[in-house]
Amino acid sequence: MRILITNDDGIYSPGILALARAAQRFGQVRIVAPDVEMSSAGHSITSSRPLTYKRTPIAGFEAYRVNGTPADCVALGTHNWEKVDLVLSGINLGSNLGNAIWHSGTLAAARQAVLFGLRGIALSTPVTQEEPDFQALLPAVQDVLEMLVNTDVQLMNVNFPSHPPQGVRWTCQSVRHYDGEVVSGKDPMGRSHFWFVVKPIEGTDPDSDRWAVEHGYTSVTPLRIDLTDERLRSARSQPPIES
Repeated sequence: MRILITNDDGIYSPGILALARAAQRFGQVRIVAPDVEMSSAGHSITSSRPLTYKRTPIAGFEAYRVNGTPADCVALGTHNWEKVDLVLSGINLGSNLGNAIWHSGTLAAARQAVLFGLRGIALSTPVTQEEPDFQALLPAVQDVLEMLVNTDVQLMNVNFPSHPPQGVRWTCQSVRHYDGEVVSGKDPMGRSHFWFVVKPIEGTDPDSDRWAVEHGYTSVTPLRIDLTDERLRSARSQPPIES
């Protein structure tokens, strides 16, 4: 099995090395990641300039850095390495729960894999005052990969708690509230500027991704590419007009 690994934190993130080490037991691993951090890049792609693909020393792995987005990395990675079976994205430094999946570059990389007819799994863990302990998290990562790698799942969003989890929960996306807020301020020259920040959400549903992580579980959320609201489409559809 050929496993392409990417992220949105950049080629030198400790999370991508931890994921590569966990994944190597399942097949041949290659790392292709952004040359700088591209967090919250969403599913943007680079179309206004050429991209580069440069060999980069990462201990024990064949790795390349790209001057583009996570989705670009999947495009170049699969172009330069034929017959990729699976794309893993992460381990992201910061959870990708609830509405964060819309702007997450980590999720976008996994989603780009599915658009190419491959399978994609995004993996994330919270960041507190200290860097995540990836060595302690390794058994949980391997357990999740063992559960998902050799199945027919297409697009999965996996979130680990900040400490070794007490189990795995299959969850839904938390969509009760949007967790973003715009904060305005002034720079030293008196000019207005704005920060988009994330605020905690209260009262999440017990079957949601956010609830699972907050209660010490690994959250595994199956996602799909088709965003069609079938309920509304069925309710509004009309029989064809006969001529």
